[in-house]
Order: sequence, then C-alpha cells, then structure tokens
Amino acid sequence: MVDWTPAGAEPVLWMSEHSRLDTTVAIRGGIPICWPWFGAGLRGVASPLHGFARLSEWRMVRNVADDDAVTVTYLLVDAHQDKFDYPYRLTYEVSFGRKFSAVLTVRNTGIHRFTFEEALHTYLRVGDIRKISVVGLDGASYLDKASGHEIGPHQQVGDLTFVEETDRIYQTTADIDVVDPSMGRRITVYRTDSRDAVVWNPWVDKARAMSDFGDDEWQTMLCVETGNVGQHAITLAPGKEHSMGFTLRLSELS
Repeated sequence: MVDWTPAGAEPVLWMSEHSRLDTTVAIRGGIPICWPWFGAGLRGVASPLHGFARLSEWRMVRNVADDDAVTVTYLLVDAHQDKFDYPYRLTYEVSFGRKFSAVLTVRNTGIHRFTFEEALHTYLRVGDIRKISVVGLDGASYLDKASGHEIGPHQQVGDLTFVEETDRIYQTTADIDVVDPSMGRRITVYRTDSRDAVVWNPWVDKARAMSDFGDDEWQTMLCVETGNVGQHAITLAPGKEHSMGFTLRLSELS
C-alpha cells in the first residue's frame, strides 16, 4: 500500500520520488511490512534488514467495496524457507475510505513454536517536520538508535518534536497523534496489539546518503511504525495466530 488520500484531503501516506519499484529493495514509502525480524533481528545478524516479507510477492485473495470503504486482503505462505524454516501463513488486510486500517495476521501452521518480530513501517506525509509535534508518548521508555546517541533506555518528557535525525523505539501501547500545523491537520494512529512504536526521520545527512531518498524529502515525511520488536517479539505456538494493526484518522486542527 503506497497511497491513501481521503476525499477532500491531501495525501496521508508518503512515498519518495526516488523509490525503486522492483523486487530487489523495499519501496521507500507507503507501508512496507517488516517480518519475521526487525532491523538485523534479535541476534543482530539477520539479512535482509527488516526481513523478507516486504520484498516478497503477496497474492491478493479478496477485494470488497461498499459505500464506506474498499477492503483488500493479501496472502503470503511459506516464502523464503531458507531464511525462516517454519511453516506459516501471513494475511494482510487493508481497508481505506474516510479512515485507513491495516492488520497483519500471522498463523503458525507447523508443529513447532516460533518467534518473530513485526512492524508496519508507515510513512506519513507532513507539511514540515520541523513544525511537527507527536503527542501520546510522554512518559514512555524508548531506545535511541540515531547515530551518535546513547541507546538508553531513555524516558520521553512531553511531546516529541524534531531538530535532528530521529530513530526511536518507544515501548508503549498508547495511541499517537501527529499534529501538523503546516497542513492544518492531525493524524491519529490507533494501534492494536502493538507494544512498540518506532518514530523515524533521517534528517539532512542520512537523506543525502540514501540513493532512493531525495536530498530534501526528509522535510515532508515522518515514519510512525506499529510493531512488536526486541523484547516484545511474539512467540507463537503451533496452530495459533497473532494479529497486529492500526487505524489512521484525519481531523482538522482547531
């Protein structure tokens, strides 16, 4: 999913003009699916980064439209057994209309339990990242993954604002508001069965270092990811399933 533009509104999802739309790299925008690991995984050696789900070809199995929304369901079964040697079934359901929702469901179809990390890597379009505030993280513990920063854990004090590269994993189940005065709107992220929220903006230097990211595009994007990573990785027994997702809603600033 790379676009959601509700009627009468500006686009909500962001995608780089330099993103490569092929199967060798993940798209730089939309909502890449990180699974079955996040980053380099729990041991720090997994490849490719953020798992193979976002590089795999999913099969569309359902497409239903009604007066309120279009709902599409995709399926991925037992891909890349050389990298994840457990039988599984992934279902990804997205629904878009006046609101947007995405749900990732993982089912263990084998006879052994397995552990995985997951994240829905949501790129949001903003007017000017330097004027954005993120509400809902006050008091949350977080790890700081930005270059040159102490990893922590740290504790968020007040709303989050942006003055440099930001790459944080917040341990929280709270809903999150992205307050955007430049666009006169608020994007609310309602999360379900997610114990981690990742907030990322590359800022100037990292944006210039990425070949699939425009030098100035950092100003108009913010990633707010719904996930279960690190110590919140999911262990799934045979025959069981786990679902995680989020809903986006737009509202005008008063």
